[in-house]
Amino acid sequence: MSKFILSAFADEIDENLQTQMDVLEKHGIYHIEMRGVNGRNLTQHSLEEVMEIKKQLDDRGFKISAVGSPIGKIKITDPFLPHLELFKHTIEIAKILETRYIRVFSFFIPQGTDPSEYRDEVMERFGKFIEAAEGSGLILLHENEKDIYGDTAERCLDLIKTMNSSILKATFDPANFVQCNVKTYPEAYELLKDHIAYMHIKDALYSDHSVVPAGHGDGKVKEILMALDAKGFEGFLSLEPHLGNFKGFADLEQNADIKNLPEGGPKLFAIAAQELHKILSDIKG
Repeated sequence: MSKFILSAFADEIDENLQTQMDVLEKHGIYHIEMRGVNGRNLTQHSLEEVMEIKKQLDDRGFKISAVGSPIGKIKITDPFLPHLELFKHTIEIAKILETRYIRVFSFFIPQGTDPSEYRDEVMERFGKFIEAAEGSGLILLHENEKDIYGDTAERCLDLIKTMNSSILKATFDPANFVQCNVKTYPEAYELLKDHIAYMHIKDALYSDHSVVPAGHGDGKVKEILMALDAKGFEGFLSLEPHLGNFKGFADLEQNADIKNLPEGGPKLFAIAAQELHKILSDIKG
């Protein structure tokens, strides 16, 4: 029996932590994949500030599912040592927040070049990440992201297999694969299924790569969640709506609770949560 735990990128609701928690609480979500908080990326906060954030979370009964860090979201040609120091700072943040997961990326590849030209450098840098995190009890979650080395399922698998480390797993983001014209299911899923530890709930269209609510795009979110459910997956489903210009809102906000929300983050988030709940209801019967 699978166990799906809902989480969310709450900075898409509002930059203020208290507002984030107010909205999530209404949806029965008590985990946050923390990326932006109080106007800055979490990794830009001092450890003292992170301790204060942790206190605010504890006071409201919230936990952190993962640090939604920007680690690895620089060019492969950018200097690495300052970034490695930021990663070490991020490790300390994760410890304070009592989460076991840090999201990471595999570096932007120069446009118009073959990613294989930079493979060795990617692997060398990831080796340094793993070395820095060894013994911390943390797990690094590599997210497939457009224009990085691991933007295809094959290269995600290459990275994970080459590192061959129990502390590197995959975050599977269907929308990001769609935006790279990768077939999410069964192709990408079958390649990565043994390494998926975390899901991003985001969908998109192949036609124009726009992001849409889960189940309304080409990411086959429902099929992937059904496969994970059958596999006995236990882990987080993290809502990352990105719905700023979705054209189908009018049809989805008929629910009175949603219709009466103010425009902006809370309403967009409510629609994203509503559509995920529909999928989960179908799966669980």
